[in-house]
Amino acid sequence: MTEIKIFVFNPFQENTFLLHDETKECVIIDAGCNEAHEFEKIDAYIEENELKLKAIINTHCHIDHIMGNSYLVNKYKVPSIAHKDDMPLLERSNDMALAFGFDVQEPPVPNKFVEEGDEIKFGKTTLQILHVPGHSPGSIVLYNEHEKFIIVGDVLFAGSIGRTDLPGGDHDALLTGIKEKIFSLNDDIVVYPGHGERTTIGHEKSTNPYF
Repeated sequence: MTEIKIFVFNPFQENTFLLHDETKECVIIDAGCNEAHEFEKIDAYIEENELKLKAIINTHCHIDHIMGNSYLVNKYKVPSIAHKDDMPLLERSNDMALAFGFDVQEPPVPNKFVEEGDEIKFGKTTLQILHVPGHSPGSIVLYNEHEKFIIVGDVLFAGSIGRTDLPGGDHDALLTGIKEKIFSLNDDIVVYPGHGERTTIGHEKSTNPYF
């Protein structure tokens, strides 16, 4: 059984996810931690639960989701994983940080790139990769079919969708991707977005004003 721990970090109130199962292996998805007290929260949770961090996964590479990559990759000697189409965003991360008034350690280049249909495995947990561009060119979502949850980054929110006015955004592609790749899944699947509260696919299909 996969346990999902959610930390809310940085001024953007970004959701950072730490997933672990009974094997004690874990991954961190969208490391938005940037201040010392935020790093301490992650470290303390890993230590208290005797976890073994295996990877840092990026649903996309906007600055509020990658702030903690450098710290965690260097401290725990783990790889970072992303989609190659978001490399331009990663390369401009320092400029993005300065634009928002942040001092951020330069994030490392991903050790591994994933694509549609790939799987990320840790412990007894498997996450399937769905490529859903539109919020960013390389936005991915992580789907656990067995346990009926999906982690969507900023692709979909409770009652909303990701913004598409940033570089690389594509409104039509985002709507198409959500309808074809997310709304085609079962209604009871729990959706964990990059900001705000969780929802379900069925709820968003019936109430989200963008559809």
